[in-house]
Amino acid sequence: MVWAGARTGVFDNWAECKEQVYHFEGAKYKSFESLQEAEAAYKEGYAAYYRNHPTTASGIALQLMDESAQRPILDSLCVDAACNMVTKVMEYRGVYAATGEVWFHKGPFPNASNNIGEFLALVHGLALLKQKKLDIPIYTDSITALSWVRHKKHKSIVLPTEENAVLFDLLVRAETWLQNNTYNTPIYKWNTPLWGEIPADFGRK
Repeated sequence: MVWAGARTGVFDNWAECKEQVYHFEGAKYKSFESLQEAEAAYKEGYAAYYRNHPTTASGIALQLMDESAQRPILDSLCVDAACNMVTKVMEYRGVYAATGEVWFHKGPFPNASNNIGEFLALVHGLALLKQKKLDIPIYTDSITALSWVRHKKHKSIVLPTEENAVLFDLLVRAETWLQNNTYNTPIYKWNTPLWGEIPADFGRK
C-alpha cells in the first residue's frame, strides 16, 4: 500500500508497489497481512496511521512528533545507509546528532540494498547503546527498517551469493541479537520534511 509515490493506493504485489516508490523522494508505503488492513490504513492516512498505531513490541517506541512544535533530540544516535543503485554497493553508519561524530561506519558491502543497510544500522545502534549503557534514543528515516526490527527479521529480496556472504552473515547475527536481547531504547522516525536529511545521511542524493 502506498501513501506517497508515483501512484498511490493499495497494490496486491510488491513489484507493482515498487514501481510507485522506487526513486520517489519521500515515498511512504507499508505492507499489510490483508487487503482490509491495507485499505483501512490507506484511508486513515500516513500520519494518522502511525499516530494511532505506535510500535511498542520489543522495546520500540515509534513516535511521530508534532511537526508544528517538536524538534529532534540532539542527545541521540542517528543511523542511515547509502546504496549505489547501479553497483549495489552499500554502507551504513551511526552519527551522534549533537556533534556529528561518527560512532560507527561499516562497509562497503557488495550486492546489497539500502533497506538491508538501514536495518543493520538500526540493530547495530541498538546493540551499541545497550553495550555502552547509554540511555539515549535512536533516529532512523526508514519505515522498512523499523518494521524489520519490530518483527525481528529482515524481508529483503536480495539473494545470498558468494559475493555478499559477509552481508548475510551480518543479517543472521542481527536477527539473532534481536531474538536474544531486550532493550528500552526509544526508536523515533526522523522527520525529513521538517528537519532535513538525517545527520547520518551520506549526502549522495
